[in-house]
Amino acid sequence: MKLVIQRVTQSNVKIDNQIVGEIGKGMMVLVGLTHADTEDTVATLANRLLKLRIFPDDHKPMNLSIGDFGGEILLISQFTLYANTKKGNRPSFVDAMEPVEAEVLFDQFVAKVAELHPNKVATGRFGADMAVELINDGPTTIVLEA
Repeated sequence: MKLVIQRVTQSNVKIDNQIVGEIGKGMMVLVGLTHADTEDTVATLANRLLKLRIFPDDHKPMNLSIGDFGGEILLISQFTLYANTKKGNRPSFVDAMEPVEAEVLFDQFVAKVAELHPNKVATGRFGADMAVELINDGPTTIVLEA
């Protein structure tokens, strides 16, 4: 499982020019799943995501977690995080989990994050053609992998 986390001042996701998920200050997270991922992987990375200290306080630029200040989270499924570009010019996605299995685990990840994080958790729509807008704060982008 791979998460690409961007600290944002705002973010939204649109499908057919309609906003289906949006947040204010918090994290926009791209979520990629691979064949080895399980429910345990989902739980581990949900906990790590919520404990990640990438938000500023009066003392340090990266001292608070998302829960410390009540930030919001936008989760977007992104199979292309497992693109393999070692050969040729066209990426291979053989390392990405098959869509049916991936949707189940993505939904479990969203549910786990929502269970552990009392503030707003929004999503796009699994498998849809989405347009994601964000204002990256910092800019700060972190990758978490299991």
